[in-house]
Amino acid sequence: MDAMMSTIEVPRGLAGVVVAETTIGDVRGGEGFYQYRDRSAVELAESVAFEAAWQLLVTGEAPTPSATAAFRARVGAALDGARPALEAIVGAVGRMDAGVLAGLAAAWPLLGARCGIHPLYDLDREARLDEALTMAAVTAPLVGGLWRRSLGEDPLPPLAGRGVVADYLHQVTGVVPTPQVERALTAYLVSVMDHGFNASTFTARVIASTGADVAACLTGALGALTGPLHGGAPARALDGLDAVGTPERIEPWIRGELDAGRRLMGFGHAVYRTADPRAQLMKRVARDLGGARVALALEFEQSAERLLAQAKPGRELHANVEFWAAIVMEECGVPREMFTPTFAIARTIGWTAHILEQADDPKIIRPSARYVGPPVQRPAA
Repeated sequence: MDAMMSTIEVPRGLAGVVVAETTIGDVRGGEGFYQYRDRSAVELAESVAFEAAWQLLVTGEAPTPSATAAFRARVGAALDGARPALEAIVGAVGRMDAGVLAGLAAAWPLLGARCGIHPLYDLDREARLDEALTMAAVTAPLVGGLWRRSLGEDPLPPLAGRGVVADYLHQVTGVVPTPQVERALTAYLVSVMDHGFNASTFTARVIASTGADVAACLTGALGALTGPLHGGAPARALDGLDAVGTPERIEPWIRGELDAGRRLMGFGHAVYRTADPRAQLMKRVARDLGGARVALALEFEQSAERLLAQAKPGRELHANVEFWAAIVMEECGVPREMFTPTFAIARTIGWTAHILEQADDPKIIRPSARYVGPPVQRPAA
């Protein structure tokens, strides 16, 4: 067995290695397609509410009106039960002035402890779902509350009957969102809830395989997301637009960046070998929102893809989801500092779905490594 393991070729970063089976979603990079359960993720993002997509991913139940209404009620009850702990922890963590992502990483374990979250190993499936829903339900108001605390302001009360996305936009912008703005941010959040076994999702599953509690799994996943090579920063995709300012400066600026060997932020993707379907969706959403910034982004994308094709022939380098998501979030009034925390709210739904799926498998994830260091030194005779 040891000799066999020493000859196995392991690709860097485990690229292409299947480490588990899942019923949650699939990403087909060569086709430019991805799905949640048995539904096209893009079609869901264009048509359903945040809570309906949440329900589908976490429970596997089709988001019919009656089923989603029952799910909303269950989530609402979970949030109401956790609200005293949530308010106390937003106040305490908000005074740390550590930034929203760091605050979220500190707050989740505290909330788990205050809400009595148990190790997954000790719970049955229904109890695991209850605790996963509680931790996911507190996330958007927690992020929004931490943002308002960073501004020296108190969190705002929920909007009557509007749901997760409207409440979050209200917290972050201080304005009651229009239905168009709410729908635009909903499309973004649903489109990025899950995306295969990315680094943060895999981290969540590894921790879940130990039987740890949901709060620990989410905190570990968030730690992976904060790495620049994974979560990235959608705000960086706006740097090019800021730099060019006007349409006539687009092409000279892009040529300068490429000639200097610098990466064009917001273009290219590690998985998709064709257009990123999430970016295509966000571009449609941005066009519906309209405005001078969107018009500039459309011209920038066209020039960038043409010049990238010339500079790097044979590579499919299209605008990715970060480019158009940044435009959409900006048009919705989300501050740049909140782009990644907003993404984390959506991805928390996918993380909890994977945590629950992994918890059904009693086997801990424990891969092996090939030792390539120096041999053991034998004492001299």
